[in-house]
Amino acid sequence: MKFIDEALIEVRAGDGGNGCVSFRREKYIAMGGPDGGDGGDGGSVFLEADSSINTLVDFRHTRKFVAPRGRAGMGRNKTGQSGEDLIVKVPVGTVVHEDETDELLGDLVRDGQRMLVARGGFHGLGNARFKSSTNRAPRQSKPGTPGEKRRLRLELKLLADVGLLGKPNAGKSTLISKVSSARPKVADYPFTTLHPNLGVVAANGHRSFVMADVPGLIEGAAEGAGLGIQFLKHLSRTRLLLHLVDMGPLGDSPEDVATIVAELRAFSDELASRERWLVLNKMDLVPPEERAARRAAIINKLDWQGPVFEISALAGEGTDALVQAVMQHVEKTRAADADGDDSVPEPPA
Repeated sequence: MKFIDEALIEVRAGDGGNGCVSFRREKYIAMGGPDGGDGGDGGSVFLEADSSINTLVDFRHTRKFVAPRGRAGMGRNKTGQSGEDLIVKVPVGTVVHEDETDELLGDLVRDGQRMLVARGGFHGLGNARFKSSTNRAPRQSKPGTPGEKRRLRLELKLLADVGLLGKPNAGKSTLISKVSSARPKVADYPFTTLHPNLGVVAANGHRSFVMADVPGLIEGAAEGAGLGIQFLKHLSRTRLLLHLVDMGPLGDSPEDVATIVAELRAFSDELASRERWLVLNKMDLVPPEERAARRAAIINKLDWQGPVFEISALAGEGTDALVQAVMQHVEKTRAADADGDDSVPEPPA
């Protein structure tokens, strides 16, 4: 199934039913009086987060959603039937914007969370509502109000605890395939990842976290080059970024690593300031006598002060230690969020 993370849709709530003008007409009852009933309310349109949906692909074919209108009132004080509300299912993690004004309407981050996006019209009033001591036979009624109509922009941001960042062919897909059950495409050429992948990483027992792999970044990504920039928004919800560096003979130079940091900052200052760890991958391809010098060159170029891990995703070397360290960090941030504490936990030494 193709991964779709943006969609434009139109939603329209149902109009309210019109009020009725009617008079009671029965044998032996003279001047029965007004008995026109009210109309029904129009149906509203809601968006509901559903964990069983992974993409917005369904909205490529169905883009208009219209709720039923309320029925008109009838004689004998019969109220018209209200229109049923329309529930539109979207993936968990969907952000909703008003397309014309770019106003943020809401963010659906929990399964079953529901948001009203178009309110149904109010019912009209029948002539029975207008009778009084001075107006015994009113012939006026009130029509129902129209339902709201909106053009919405849906944007999916994946919910993941940890995001993988790096150049194409840095080994992000290999790492997520080794530590989780995700099976992204893995090959010995760049740009094998064309859409984000999610994987659940089990640390031990019932402890786990979600890892996201997005297409790699290249220089000029902030101006639209490559694929990764359009998917970086999926990393905005993560608690931690793992910056993978290709340490192979034809891999990343210290300048390449600095380029990724610059592109990240050009995309979003908030994302650039997110907690980030350096993961030196493919260390099995580096001769032991050169490892210290290669590591020092990258750290000095970035003036790096944070945690650094040396791994080989393909061989599985160092991945267990990385997973355990990430699990501890994620658990601390989850506890801080639960307590309402905005402080960031200390990274491992």
